[in-house]
Amino acid sequence: MKVRNPKSRNDLSIRRSDYVLEIGGGHNPHFRSNVVVDKFADSNDHRSGDLKLLKGQKFIEADGQNLPFKDKEFDFVICNQVLEHVDDPSAFLKEQFRVARRGYIETPSVIGEYMFPKQSHLWLLHEYQGKVYMVNKSQLPFVHGYDLGELFQEYLPTHSIGFKVLERTHPNLFTLRIEWENDFDFEINPTSPEILQYFSGQWKKEWADDFFPTKSLAREFLDAVVSYKNIALSTIRSKMMK
Repeated sequence: MKVRNPKSRNDLSIRRSDYVLEIGGGHNPHFRSNVVVDKFADSNDHRSGDLKLLKGQKFIEADGQNLPFKDKEFDFVICNQVLEHVDDPSAFLKEQFRVARRGYIETPSVIGEYMFPKQSHLWLLHEYQGKVYMVNKSQLPFVHGYDLGELFQEYLPTHSIGFKVLERTHPNLFTLRIEWENDFDFEINPTSPEILQYFSGQWKKEWADDFFPTKSLAREFLDAVVSYKNIALSTIRSKMMK
């Protein structure tokens, strides 16, 4: 079942004793992963840099749709920005449900994919009422047009405090993040018009309350204060590491 929507991949319920697998760690593996699996050890077509491992991490070259592990061999599995690339997302997810007791999935949201379209992404993903829906781009009038990724993923997160606050107060605006236990509910290529309306066409004003519920003024203020504190601490840590 779905447990929650974490604020980031650093906001995960991983215990100190957990044995952790990561699928597709690529150029930026999670610091908590014990074992990292990647299908493309010698190709960067699906990542933004060369394969990287942190100290103590074990690498295994394998296909995420056919993992070489025993049932429930891991306590937790991390899969960050990989699901949208795979040929068979059902087989890919079921393998993670098989080898781990708990886990975390992160992908671009529908909003994120339309703003930062990637040719290597085969699927659009959207969570609605606790269920994840995946639609193949080939079934939609999706156009890989103007890509705002450099602005929203690189420049603004580095240079704009206002944007950093937005990232922290609306953490799932551009990204879909799910932490799960045993499994979570999903559907591939839904046919329901009620669901398909979220994948193409035009954003409707009334959807905002469903996906970005209105907060009280006090809650908004508190979230902003916490965000500024987090930004300040992150800045201090990054300067200390230089």
